[in-house]
Amino acid sequence: MSKVFEYLQGDKIIWIVILLLSIISVLVVYSSTETLAYKYRDGNTEYYIIKHFLIILSGLGLMWLCHKVNYGKYAKIAEIMLLVSGILLMVTLFFGSELNSAKRWIEIPILRLSFQPSDLAKLAMIMYTARILAVYQNSIKESNKAFIKIIVPLFIICALIAPADLSSAALLFCTCFLLMFIGRIRIKHLFVGSAAAVIFALVLYACASLAGFEGRTETWKTRAQNFMQDDGDSWQSVQAKIAIANGGLIGNGPGNSEQSNYLPHPYSDFIYAIIIEEYGLLGGLLVAVLYLILLFRSVRIFIKSPKAFGAMLAVGLSISLVVQALMNMAVAVELLPVTGLVLPMISMGGTSLIFTSISIGIILSVSRYIEEIENSNQSLVK
Repeated sequence: MSKVFEYLQGDKIIWIVILLLSIISVLVVYSSTETLAYKYRDGNTEYYIIKHFLIILSGLGLMWLCHKVNYGKYAKIAEIMLLVSGILLMVTLFFGSELNSAKRWIEIPILRLSFQPSDLAKLAMIMYTARILAVYQNSIKESNKAFIKIIVPLFIICALIAPADLSSAALLFCTCFLLMFIGRIRIKHLFVGSAAAVIFALVLYACASLAGFEGRTETWKTRAQNFMQDDGDSWQSVQAKIAIANGGLIGNGPGNSEQSNYLPHPYSDFIYAIIIEEYGLLGGLLVAVLYLILLFRSVRIFIKSPKAFGAMLAVGLSISLVVQALMNMAVAVELLPVTGLVLPMISMGGTSLIFTSISIGIILSVSRYIEEIENSNQSLVK
């Protein structure tokens, strides 16, 4: 094990957490794609698990590459990434592949692979926010430049994401606002931004209704109504509750899920319900604890980072991933309305897994830099 960690620099606990989440992902995706395999692959259950396993390996490879890059280089490409992601989101909004009245994907020519630009946009926006906060740290209380430079592109990116994926837009907005609070943006500016966000959301809803996105606005209303009404549970919520009830304390065992045959998207949106059904409340608790450990270790990186950009980058990316995970879990146990957010590093999905891996690789890059400084200081002391 010590020889393995010679190649895996940075926070070793985060590496262990990610490896455990990857193992859980393979096990649960394999058992939850049986119906999908019989529907589209003539019962070839190995197809999806092999594809998922290869994506996980690719993600871990990208994670390793990203953690070897000096995190300071990410500051230099943040604006370019934000611009590219904005253009891709506009292309997706008008020309993307449509599913369930939402255009979230664009197809890469020749390769014929689907790509979800919102995942790139979330990563780019958090990197950009961290960069601006770091650049203006010395004058952040006296000037509103940092706030304006962040809030304008944030509104634009969220507006482009929201028609197809309101949950992701809300998550990104809240993450960047929390990052601005941590970065010492003045409270009155944040209040103004919050008020503007409420008005902006109402205008966006009205524009979506008028611009041919009635299907999405109806989906938003239906999900909210189902959640608020005692007798208005959606089909997904009912099946998820049955799965959780079936799981009990220790679960039915790997591969013994029954509700994966009834739950829509049991391998992505509602995979946490399948985890509890197969591994019980103890398995569900283990997964939740792993994400909290990831957040705790990232906050530790934030505290120890000698530079503002590294600190903001690590805590911003970790907050985004962990809050998304907690929201996915909350939907499964009906603490939140259905959102469509996947469980990071566990749910099946190429784009999500790849960009989650890149995000964690960047966090580990910051950790590696701190580790190198600590080692050099110890050498000087000796």
